Amino acid sequence: MQVALTPRLILRQLTPADASFMLVLLNSQGFIDNIGDRGVRTLVQAKDYILNGPMKSYAECGFGFYAVVLAENGFTIGICGLIKRPTLDNVDIGYAFLPQYWGKGYAFEAAKAAFDLGKSLGIERIVAIVSAHNGASKALLNKLGLQFEQCVQLSPDDEPVELFG
Repeated sequence: MQVALTPRLILRQLTPADASFMLVLLNSQGFIDNIGDRGVRTLVQAKDYILNGPMKSYAECGFGFYAVVLAENGFTIGICGLIKRPTLDNVDIGYAFLPQYWGKGYAFEAAKAAFDLGKSLGIERIVAIVSAHNGASKALLNKLGLQFEQCVQLSPDDEPVELFG
């Protein structure tokens, strides 16, 4: 189901049919370096990841991470959306793209669409978390209107991240 449309992109709900794409994305070096290793190594695990992550979030929250698809050819290039983490007070925005689509403005275009979608759903405050070393994402968040607020640690096992709001 399509949830947003931009001049170049379609944001749509993820389904188990996206498992092969998700497997590639979750194991790309950029995802692992900037977000973390989710331990998803098979198509079955990728399907479970979609079912227990984005699809569960759609049912429980009315939003989640969405597939980001090129409007011109229907090719899935990343994910972007909103998530309510138990360890954060506010909904946060996140995104991840295949490395060959970095630096082309797609992440900002998708993030702006997801941010606007969140506002239309009545979410008053949307934040973001980012690894301290991820300068490109910090610049994107600033462009989106979010500013650094503080460092937070989501769990005792996680590295501290920067919270933008």
